Amino acid sequence: MMKTGMKTAAVLLLVVAAINGAIASSIPGADEPHPFEHDSLHGKHFDGGEHNAQFDHEAFLGPDESKKFDSLTPEESKRRLGVIVDRIDEDKDGFITQSELKNWISYTQRRYIDEDVGRVWRQHNPDNNASISWETYRKTVYGFMDDLDQNELEQEENGVSYKSLLKRDRNRWAVADQDLDDNLTREEFTAFLHPEDHPTMKNVVLKETIEDLDKDKDGQISVDEYIGDMYRPSEEDEEEPEWVANEREAFTKHRDLDNDGYLNDEEVKQWISPNDFDHAESEAKHLIFEADVDHDDQLTKDEILDKYDVFVGSQATDFGEALARHDEF
Repeated sequence: MMKTGMKTAAVLLLVVAAINGAIASSIPGADEPHPFEHDSLHGKHFDGGEHNAQFDHEAFLGPDESKKFDSLTPEESKRRLGVIVDRIDEDKDGFITQSELKNWISYTQRRYIDEDVGRVWRQHNPDNNASISWETYRKTVYGFMDDLDQNELEQEENGVSYKSLLKRDRNRWAVADQDLDDNLTREEFTAFLHPEDHPTMKNVVLKETIEDLDKDKDGQISVDEYIGDMYRPSEEDEEEPEWVANEREAFTKHRDLDNDGYLNDEEVKQWISPNDFDHAESEAKHLIFEADVDHDDQLTKDEILDKYDVFVGSQATDFGEALARHDEF
């Protein structure tokens, strides 16, 4: 029993780490004093007041693909970036407009989701059936729970247990199941895996975000719960860094719209999914702002290559691999 318990704790720790990463990446950051500050479901653009360059690399290249430039020299990064720039320049006039850059960023996001869904779809559906049943998915992901006792099922790590993870997936599955047959088609499975990018799943994202933040379960988010998701002092008397004070101010001035000291459902919704916010357009504006030396609101290849660290740094995306596969490098 001791070995089983230790194994359970270790596995739960890994699951919680993964789920916490997903939770953290789904919660945007606070307002920062920058002309193109923006939120993202995949990371904070300005982390503690400091510009997070990796955010731009992932937006430009895609989350998975950006890792692939890690081992490249600056020269190779620039060379591959040059090939990408030629692809972005849709009308081949030598200039990258905001519209062209926006289209590219939207494309990389769609590609990432399609490839991620394809990988997981094949994992759970090796015969490529038209749909996957809940029971098939449950057995693959949570089948090990059948051998655990109640204490192990409810054992928590950072407030998360196997039981709560199963409950969350079951609820998300039910919402994604548009035809109510308890099976998910490829399209429905996409909504299940990436609810933040699917219009029918907005309420699921809202509910999960509130559940993650609302530690005292009173149905609203206090400023301490808001801050606690981003910052936990290592010592009880540790002085909060300046960026935490900025986050508290952002909560009061920009998040808490009715000034009652809490975030209600509508305020959380405006925070994580603001009306008329276009991530791709905002990121395109930011990249042009960073690289447009002559301030003509468009980019030449030279301007982009001169700022290659903004776009790819020493990181690349899956697109680099895709180009390599097609002998375009």
